[in-house]
Amino acid sequence: MKKILITGANSYIGTSFEKWVNTQYPEEFQVDTVDLSGEMWRKKSFAGYDIVFHVAGIAHQKETKENTSLYYKVNRDLAIETAKKAKESGVKQFIILSTMSVYGKIVGTIKKGDKPNPQNHYGKAKWQADKVIERLADESFKVAVLRPPMVYGKNCKGNYQTLRKFALKSPVFPDFENQRSMIFVENLAEFVKRVIDKQAGGLYFPQDTEYVKTTHMVRKIAENNHSDIKMIRLFNPFVEISLRFRIPIFEKVFGSLTYEKVDTIGLMTFEEIMKKVEL
Repeated sequence: MKKILITGANSYIGTSFEKWVNTQYPEEFQVDTVDLSGEMWRKKSFAGYDIVFHVAGIAHQKETKENTSLYYKVNRDLAIETAKKAKESGVKQFIILSTMSVYGKIVGTIKKGDKPNPQNHYGKAKWQADKVIERLADESFKVAVLRPPMVYGKNCKGNYQTLRKFALKSPVFPDFENQRSMIFVENLAEFVKRVIDKQAGGLYFPQDTEYVKTTHMVRKIAENNHSDIKMIRLFNPFVEISLRFRIPIFEKVFGSLTYEKVDTIGLMTFEEIMKKVEL
């Protein structure tokens, strides 16, 4: 039985992963969690753990002058300190949850060989942590960097909830063609489990097998909540103009942003996922 330590108490992805492996693979893993807030965690021994899955961090917060330093303190410095402690303790594999934001793109396609170019403090702090932690890797200490796109699932935070609120309140929504890389939280949990099974290091773009059309997601949210919303093309010229002028909110909702089709995982179809998310 492998011992996994999740660093980051009460994180959505961490708790989802713990629930997944405890449900699906109860005989294979022992999962513990440590809270990295405060100073007490520094006294906890990491010795005896095979894997540290680092999910602690700040996300889904509006960046301000007041919280800029916190991004670097938590998403960079704390991550690096945790990785060094894991290596010094004899942990064999360190898995860090990074982000698509290190590439700084709102639209376009990202490939494994693309050079990161973060545009906000969240992405910059994550990228700086990734670089330092990757240099810690050797034959006895594997480092796996996961840069998932938008993670969605039941009770998740972030952009999904914004779309959900709109889907349940608005009578209409633009029927606009786009593609987004996304990953269902249970798919991400299974992907992490497979990285652990392989004792692998390296860079990964975990994503659902299917790209998602924003309109399709909004429609499924409405359908699964018995809400009536009509998809219309009347607003498409306005959406196209907004995309042409690089208006951020339209790029985030209607722009196409994808990873190349690598590191895909699909335990269920998109329709099955959406039913599960909206139960």
